[in-house]
Amino acid sequence: MSSTPHETFPGTPATGADAAGVTSEGAAWLASAGTYPRSTLALWEEHPDAPVVLPCGTAFDVVNTPAIHGRRMLDRLWDEGPGSGPVAVFRGRMLLFATPGTAARLSALLDWEEWGGRGRAVPPLLCHGTGDAVTVPALNGDRSPAPADARWLVAPDTRHPWLPGPEILLWAAVRAARSTVHISIFPPADQDAKVYDVSRRR
Repeated sequence: MSSTPHETFPGTPATGADAAGVTSEGAAWLASAGTYPRSTLALWEEHPDAPVVLPCGTAFDVVNTPAIHGRRMLDRLWDEGPGSGPVAVFRGRMLLFATPGTAARLSALLDWEEWGGRGRAVPPLLCHGTGDAVTVPALNGDRSPAPADARWLVAPDTRHPWLPGPEILLWAAVRAARSTVHISIFPPADQDAKVYDVSRRR
């Protein structure tokens, strides 16, 4: 993330992409997701503290996860991976913005991985793509009536933000889940099979 100041949208703090405020270019990118971008921008000009519902599938898809698991995914993306695109928190869940088409592809990958199957206590991931819509926080999230409930963790700061694809988000989800839940790519062992402690082998 850049540490240099960005031009912010009217009413937003000049603190950059890693703070609560969305830059003017970031607002333009968000608005481009809708059918009437100018109307959306006009609304934000008058009410920068208002959350807005935007459609997915054109400018972005969204992966929606419980906040704690989402935070673990975000940590993996930044500590061990390529970073993330814009990320928001809304009503106790984290919204990770992804490349268009991610929702369908990631859903298929999760099915292939049997995510949540075989009794795995892994958090549910909701994938929002074409035909879906999400509520994004106010542009100046730090001045929102409920900043802890709806805010930007990584705010949009450009008209063409880098967005992760399905494979990257699957990797982050699995790595995050492994920190609390044992995940194996192999089927469950036969309950009657003998288990050997190979760690004691010399």
